[in-house]
This record gives sequence, C-alpha cells and structure tokens, in this order.
Amino acid sequence: MLIATVTQSNRKPGGMNMNQDRCSSYYTATVNQDSDYPELEGDHRVDVAIVGGGFTGINTALELAERGLKVAVIEAEKVAWGATGRNGGQVTGSLSGDEAMGKQMAKKLGTGVDDFIWNLRWRGHEIIKSRVEKYKIDCDLKFGHLHAAYKPSHMKELHKSYDEAVKRGMGDEVEMISREQMPDYLESPVYHGALYNKKNMHLHSLNLCLGEARAAESLGTVIFENSPVIDIKHGATPKVITAKGSVTANTVMLAGNAYHRLERMKMSGKIFPAAGGIVTTEILGDEVAEILNPKDLAVYDCRFVLDYYRMTADKRLLFGGGANYSGRPSRDIEAEMRPALEKTFPRLKDVKIDFKWSGMMGIVINRIPQLGKLSDNVFYAQGYSGHGIATTHIVSEIMAKAITGHLEDFDTFAGCSHVRIPGSEWIGNQFLAIGMWYYLLMEKLR
Repeated sequence: MLIATVTQSNRKPGGMNMNQDRCSSYYTATVNQDSDYPELEGDHRVDVAIVGGGFTGINTALELAERGLKVAVIEAEKVAWGATGRNGGQVTGSLSGDEAMGKQMAKKLGTGVDDFIWNLRWRGHEIIKSRVEKYKIDCDLKFGHLHAAYKPSHMKELHKSYDEAVKRGMGDEVEMISREQMPDYLESPVYHGALYNKKNMHLHSLNLCLGEARAAESLGTVIFENSPVIDIKHGATPKVITAKGSVTANTVMLAGNAYHRLERMKMSGKIFPAAGGIVTTEILGDEVAEILNPKDLAVYDCRFVLDYYRMTADKRLLFGGGANYSGRPSRDIEAEMRPALEKTFPRLKDVKIDFKWSGMMGIVINRIPQLGKLSDNVFYAQGYSGHGIATTHIVSEIMAKAITGHLEDFDTFAGCSHVRIPGSEWIGNQFLAIGMWYYLLMEKLR
C-alpha cells in the first residue's frame, strides 16, 4: 500500500507542491497543507464511525464533534481524495433534483414543501461561510456567479429564477444581465445573457475539506487514511473492519458516494458513477484574467450537459464540462475540453494546459440525494449528481442531527422513492447514457 507523503507549505499564487498520492490536479499542486493521518491498526471504540473522508464524511464528523461525540473517520485513500478534491469548486443554490424532490416531499410537508426546498438551497452557503470563518480555513473563498444563457430560449428560465429570488427577498443579491451587457462580465461570444448571483460562491475545494478535517481533529475526531473497509458487522454496536484493525461504534455511517463498493446487496442499483473532466490553463496573468472575467465570477451555462469554469487564485482558467456515463474516466481529457474552452474564450486558442484530471460523480436517476438506513444504527448518505459542495454540507448537518436523535429532515429525505436498476452497474450506466441522449435531444428542441 502506498503511504502518503507529507506536503506542507504556505501556498502563494503560482506556487506548486505535487503529491503523487492524489490525482495530478490544480488542487493537489496548490494544497496548503496536505493530510498525513495514520492507517487504521488495532481495535478502537467510538460513538460514531464514518466510512469515507470526503465532504460528507468529514463534515458529519465535524458536526458530531461540535456536539461532543467521539468520532472516527475511516478513509480508503486520503481525505478528499475522491470527488471532493476533484470538482469545479462552485457553491451554488442549484439543488439537485429539486423538482422531483418537491413532488415527493409534498406528501410529508404539504404546502410547506416549497419553503423547505428554497431554504435548503442556501443552507450549504451559510454552513460553509461560517465554517471558513470559525476555523480560519484558507480556501480562496470568493463570491459571485453567472448562470449563463447558451441559447435565447434559456433566458426564460433565468427570468423565472430571478423572479423567484426577488419574491423570496434576494432582490439585492441577483441581477439579470442582457446580451448587450455580457461583455462587462465575460469576454465570450457564446452567451445571450445571464443571471448574476452575488450569494453563490467559488473556492479551492481540496483546501476547504482539509481545513474542515483539521477542525474535526482539533475537537477529538480520529481520522484514518489508507484504510479500505472490507466489511461492516451489523448489530447493537456495529463494527467497521479493515485489513489491520477495526472500529466499534454505537452508529456507523457510509459516506463514500460513487467511490465505495460496500453493502452491495442493499446499495447496488441506486447510484451510478459518471466521470467529469476538468482542465486548468497555464497562469494567464492579471491583465488577461481581468479581460476574460472582469468580476472574477464562477460560471456555468443552462444546458443539460453544461460547461463550467472560474479563475483560480493564481489567475488560471479552471474549465470543466460534459460527463462520461460509461462509468470510466475519459481517455483524453484535454482533447475533450479544449474545443469548448476555445469556443468560449477565443483569446485562449492554443493556450497551454497545465493540469487535467477527472472525478466520479454519484448520479441518482431522479437526482434526489439518497439518505437512508441499512439497519437501525447504520446510516448512509450519497448521490449529489454533480451538485456536491453545497449539498454535502447540508446533508452532513441533517445526518448529524439524525444520528443524535433529531430525525425530521432525515425522514423527509429517507421517505423519497428512488428508482433501483437491477443487474450490474454497467447496465445502470447504460440507462443513464440513454437518458442523457434524451436530454441532449430535448436541449436541441428548446
């Protein structure tokens, strides 16, 4: 087993620190202080054992530690090794599966369902802001986001979102941008307008999660890396077992999302991995960065299969898009990303790409995050369908409340019905691919 190397630095813009135990991403290269937690050895006893050291696992641990519980996090690789440390770094109010969520949750919440979902959209923002401030986490947190219209028809849905935000008291935080105004925001010929949201955020996701892990550790949480779980023994005090040790707890939670293969008899067919690719350019410099994106905003467009991007702290363009629903990473990420990047920003034709990587998103058929129980005291949380940063922080709060006996919000999610596709994961991914072809066809028609 590869043991993690320690990389510690006070990162400055443009400074590079490569850790080969992580993917070769921009985030890995600019990590402030990498993790170096021990492998699980021997037998341990805690209140709560959490399998998975991404945003969901780490933040549930932090929530529980703040409530005084003894928590262990068991991670197969390194903290934030999976999707948490590989994503686009955008924190937005675009809650996955909100329409399906509204229909199903109305059975329990009645007329209050719309308020519940609206408040849910923005809860993650508040948690992250508070966490960054409380624990002094350096993660390049910035505010401002554009939801951009790729087609004239997209403006209708953006106006609808704007009207809802104004009605909900966010009039001072949103603004409709016309096509004529777009050059003030982006040097790009492809957009027909946008919704400008000042509440949405963007950040260095790896540094955020590592900072949250250090916060949890400071409150007594024990974190183990390089410790793949091989079995979970259910019972009054369930036990998490690895090759060299175990953790016995009152409660266990699975938080591996698309990266774990545990409890396959009960969990298979519910969530499917989709690979998303991201590239990051060479350093562009202050002048070019300001020309391309004068207000330093995160951006994604309105298409079903969309592009998303933002400027990094050291003035690179971080650009992602598309999704590979085969369940396998792309063979040539740069070749897939470059045409869209250069179409969006013609100034960057033939720009040097310094970093390219992919990560697995956990896709749910109806896009509603899956929260549930495998037994009385073994919980799971997964399935953020590409909207993970804000959603994981919301879910972590809900799971911590549930584990400590406050089940109302958990039961609202757990009560949602999910499509389970029988057979292999490969079959499920083919269903997803067919569904995406359908959405692409619908995109052409709207």
